[in-house]
Amino acid sequence: MPDNSMPEVRLLAPAQVGELLSLSVDEVMALVMSGQIRGMQVGTPPRWRIDEASVGGYLDDQAEEARRMALWRQSNAASFPELWGGGIIRQSE
Repeated sequence: MPDNSMPEVRLLAPAQVGELLSLSVDEVMALVMSGQIRGMQVGTPPRWRIDEASVGGYLDDQAEEARRMALWRQSNAASFPELWGGGIIRQSE
């Protein structure tokens, strides 16, 4: 028998996401409006809910950005001999 079930989607309230990310509800909603996390309005009256999987994706993106920035700062702090693996090159007279 084929499995016709959809993957379970867990929806969180903006306040729950804010607590997870240490952000205010306004900051969470700004992330939704900018498309960095997925949110939708559900119910009557409509209330915002956020896809939990998109929060994980957002955290992954933030970790990758931090890693890249650390590498960038490290490369900017390196001296030329460190980058090229050699010492001072002297020209023969």
